[in-house]
Amino acid sequence: MNFELQYTEEQEEFRKEVKTFLETAISKDLEHPIDAKDLTYEQYMIRRAVGKALGEKGWLWPMAPTEYGGGGLTIDHGIIIEEEVAKYGLPIPPYYDSGGRLGGPSILVWGTDEQKQQFLPPIFKGEVRTWQLLSEPGAGSDLAGVQTTAILDGDDYVINGQKIWVGSNHGAEQSWMICLTDPEGERHNNLSWFIVPMDLPGITIVPMELLTTGGEGGAGTGEKNTIFFDNVRIPATNLIGGLNNGWKVATTHLELEHGGGGQIRKNDLVDRIINYCKNTESLGEPLIKDKDIQDDIVDIFIESEITRLFNLRNYWLAHANKPRTYEGPQSSFFRKTSALRIAEKILDILGPYAITSDEKWGLYNGAIELQHRGAIVGLHPGGTTDIQKIIMSRRIGIGREIKEQAGTLS
Repeated sequence: MNFELQYTEEQEEFRKEVKTFLETAISKDLEHPIDAKDLTYEQYMIRRAVGKALGEKGWLWPMAPTEYGGGGLTIDHGIIIEEEVAKYGLPIPPYYDSGGRLGGPSILVWGTDEQKQQFLPPIFKGEVRTWQLLSEPGAGSDLAGVQTTAILDGDDYVINGQKIWVGSNHGAEQSWMICLTDPEGERHNNLSWFIVPMDLPGITIVPMELLTTGGEGGAGTGEKNTIFFDNVRIPATNLIGGLNNGWKVATTHLELEHGGGGQIRKNDLVDRIINYCKNTESLGEPLIKDKDIQDDIVDIFIESEITRLFNLRNYWLAHANKPRTYEGPQSSFFRKTSALRIAEKILDILGPYAITSDEKWGLYNGAIELQHRGAIVGLHPGGTTDIQKIIMSRRIGIGREIKEQAGTLS
């Protein structure tokens, strides 16, 4: 069975247009560090320039409405753009930006007309980068337990508290976050959702230098940060979705983060393993001749393909506004656990080379070791595997009389 997308002649003409544009929009100086934490400021700015160039065409967020800086295009156009940008080793957006991926859709669903006009064009045009501020020292999987407060004082909200596991290298112009706005209120109905400029007095960013996410270059998150808020004042107009309605707003970005949005960038890990096994000998024969290694490679390919097809399905469901239930957390759960199974197969094939990153023994400049490390780390961000199982069970009606609904995306 052929699972690949089929394109019309008109769509292929659009692909040619995208290819021609990218040839000039993407700098020849583009480089890809193995680990996202090693992304230099110069390389980061190259990626920002690509984002702005795409944004000017409406191609950074091609399916977003044109009145807010998007392209107003179809899902097919969006897939073509992502496929062509991926050939340069970049995703959409070409840098870590939860504002466009998660925060922008949340504002699009829950913001007022004035807020959409104010906040969305800079995001969708690539003029600002936005971090998400959710987890706290005492609130990660239990996100509704956040304790960072935002208390109304005149025309401003005053924010105090701490957020962790935030962002990436090289800063951001703004963030979006959930705060406790009614400390005595009912759980889930005591939270609010805000957009926060990151240059305000009272914000302190402290890199978590001993902890990285293990993500590859491109738009990987790399280093994380702890952010402290000390009497930070933001305009009351930066409250999105209404007072104490933040948990409902969060259903949008949590749905996307938990796999509901899908990402269609292809993983080149299989090709790397195959090439290595073709060009490396053991006992006078290429590794690829070994029947056990062949079986392992097939297993790795199948795992990778299932993840890709889950993502492609969810990408289409989300952007075509089709009904969804368990599909997002199913994809997220499979991706997380599959990465561990793939790492085990790679360890079977390569032995200690799979977990070595030094210049002499590390394969592909340490990319294989990074995958191995990232497979372990990846069980946690964006909802742990246990959280994904809970969401799936609630949405298919296990243990509850009423099935949980998927997050609002439109």
